Amino acid sequence: MNKVLRRGRLIIALCIGVLSVLAFSGLFYPIKIFDIQLTALLQKLLVDFSWTAAILFLALIAMTLLFGRIYCSTLCPFGLLQEFLLMIFRRRVSVQNNKPYKYFLAAVVFGTLIGGTALIIRLIDPYTLFGSAAGMAWLGLGAVAIIIVLTWFKGRIFCSNICPVGAVLGILSKHAVFKIHIENSKCASCGLCAKNCPTGSIDFKNKTVDNETCIKCFRCLGACHKNGLHYGLAPSPAPAFNPNRRKLLTAGAIVAVFAVAAKSGLELSRKIASGIKNIILPAGAGNASDFADRCLNCNLCVENCPMKILKKANEDYPAVHIDYNGSFCDYNCNKCSQICPSGAIKRLSLEQKQKTQIALASINEDICVKCGLCVHKCPRQIIRKEDGEFPRIDVEQCIGCGACQSVCPVKAITVSAVETQKTL
Repeated sequence: MNKVLRRGRLIIALCIGVLSVLAFSGLFYPIKIFDIQLTALLQKLLVDFSWTAAILFLALIAMTLLFGRIYCSTLCPFGLLQEFLLMIFRRRVSVQNNKPYKYFLAAVVFGTLIGGTALIIRLIDPYTLFGSAAGMAWLGLGAVAIIIVLTWFKGRIFCSNICPVGAVLGILSKHAVFKIHIENSKCASCGLCAKNCPTGSIDFKNKTVDNETCIKCFRCLGACHKNGLHYGLAPSPAPAFNPNRRKLLTAGAIVAVFAVAAKSGLELSRKIASGIKNIILPAGAGNASDFADRCLNCNLCVENCPMKILKKANEDYPAVHIDYNGSFCDYNCNKCSQICPSGAIKRLSLEQKQKTQIALASINEDICVKCGLCVHKCPRQIIRKEDGEFPRIDVEQCIGCGACQSVCPVKAITVSAVETQKTL
């Protein structure tokens, strides 16, 4: 049974890892694996509710309550990156105590997210950091450099004592139905299980397993020569819930931090909005100020845009945006709205996307040479030109795709952002 668990987990993790690399390389993404990332699901419920997202979110919670932190060892791409590093380093990880600061960190990042801005959580969310690194953004590359150091010295300490997603799932996992436990009569206290535990969750001297930090990688099951570790129902009922005064005070402090963070998130959202200038965004993004708070900056849409017009966050705008220098938005493409897992870009059908006004084109008659190329290039056929006259754009029907600008030989056409996207 132990072999089945280990091999099954490895096969799923390998598939997720390969699909993650293919997705962020823009090669293959028909299987939307990132729709099951916890932070992205939560954000989608907040900004673009769907029953599918709600069901998937509840399924992840139920899975954790049943089987423990399987998510962290099989579905999280940033966790799989750390596992890959551990395979290279082959370092022993010492027992790591469960640190309470991670709960306060989780309260801050999830509080501000619920308060209205993703600014804080995208600095530490594992899925976002993986996407940022895959897209060669400085934030992601810096995070990977830190993770390499942490993994070398402390194994998967990010998963056990830093990650806000791991902190939340750990609380659920602590009360999971199926857990890893040590059978005292078979344990020889050799320490092989602890040596193979990437999170330092096993105290072989006291014969205990911290199922809150345990990510259910099942490496320990294969390490024990005495078959002294088991994954399943606990051999005895869990102790009754009897928190001491210190735990109650800590829990109260965490709740208070969460409430303050939620309020701060709302205020931070307003502050961000006041400093945002209009910029062209993909269809379904709404407006610049809201999108700056919603986008996780995972860069999945950037890497998969066939026209390469989607750009990463920069000093001009703190989230993904459109840059028409060199290309335009394909009228028959709605890929970005279909692959965004967080709902920051709402999922639009191709027909809906083709009617969404994201910008407006205008012609500078002082430069225009009346060649008429823009007339033929416009996919909506809303540019008219009489013989000898300047072209005329029907601004009520222009969606701002940039096709006319891309074909103009003298750069007489400018495409400018609209304040709020609308359906024509």
